[in-house]
Amino acid sequence: MPPLTSNRARSLQPSLIRRVAEAAMSRDDVIPLWFGEGCWPTSEIAVNAANASLRAGNHFYQPNSGSPTLRDTIASYHESKYNVPIDRDRITVTASGMQGLTIVAQALVDPGDQCVVVGPTWPNIIEVLRIVGGNVHVRSLQSGESGWHLDVEALLSDITAHTQLVFINSPNNPTGWVMSAGDQQRVLDHCRRTGTWIVADDVYARLAFDADVAPSFAALASVGDQVICVNSFSKAWSMTGWRLGWITAPASLEAPFAMLNEFNIASPAGFIQAAGEAMLRNGEDEVAALRSRLATLRSLVTERLSATPGITYTEPAGAFYAFFGIGGMTDSVQCARELIERCGVGLAPGRAFGAEGEGFLRLCFAQKTDVLEAALDKLCHTVSLLGIDPEDTFPKE
Repeated sequence: MPPLTSNRARSLQPSLIRRVAEAAMSRDDVIPLWFGEGCWPTSEIAVNAANASLRAGNHFYQPNSGSPTLRDTIASYHESKYNVPIDRDRITVTASGMQGLTIVAQALVDPGDQCVVVGPTWPNIIEVLRIVGGNVHVRSLQSGESGWHLDVEALLSDITAHTQLVFINSPNNPTGWVMSAGDQQRVLDHCRRTGTWIVADDVYARLAFDADVAPSFAALASVGDQVICVNSFSKAWSMTGWRLGWITAPASLEAPFAMLNEFNIASPAGFIQAAGEAMLRNGEDEVAALRSRLATLRSLVTERLSATPGITYTEPAGAFYAFFGIGGMTDSVQCARELIERCGVGLAPGRAFGAEGEGFLRLCFAQKTDVLEAALDKLCHTVSLLGIDPEDTFPKE
């Protein structure tokens, strides 16, 4: 009798974030900071645009590459932020950044292809490459007193003529690391020589703390370069539940992406695309306000975590996560579970972001101030009571 599921399905690894969260999601005594989602509702700009679109009868299938007006609006947005004009045929609208990454993997990766990923990174990235048969090698960021950094020379040595793609998420989830334009140029020059695709996850591009937009390969690439940038309305525009994103890529990929959209989802709903278009046109003040709010919350987190004995912490340069260690922690999954019981704060285990994330926990600080303060009170008090010595282990073995 054949197996009930495919080898591909059986090989999937469950998210350790969700595994930790599901054990306590129904508890009222836990402050949930485990998922990568802000607490604020979507702007009325998007809600009103979606309502108007529905009332106008926009209830039908959309073009596979996305609404022409949204694609044109994305092109204008791209030029305004990166000072690089882009044609509509280089833009594909997707049902979330994740779905965009999925069709990129489906379009580029054959079984056995070599894929290099800068980690730690969101676990879905690794899994989507493995689903299509990619052979994934992770080049890990390094943590130091000056923050997280990438050994660019080591990354370049990983990328050879046999490497199909390199995946880079900056600003990075979970570390908050931001790749400099100079380092991006070095990677781009190298990949031009090796014929390697660069897949850039720009989902947090508007949430860099020292710039309106983070450095991006989108600002460096020429029309013919093998560079794909994936973006999403989820984070900077507070639209996680709307499931809307986009891809910029060489025009040669427009037709393959359109077919993959057709066979996966057809296209996002028209009224959702109308909401995204409205946010790109009229939502800049919303993005600026969110970034300002997050900067204040980041300062609060930095003040509290840096002052707590036993915690090692580097302030993030972008995104909305604190990625920190607790002295001697040997199992971040068990540690996250124990902190739920000891102090009622739900965190994501670092191991969820790859082996290179072990020894850390991720806290999402995109929360109301009073909620974040309460969580930090509980967390820092609990850790300080442990009296951790760096040579100790936590949780106790």
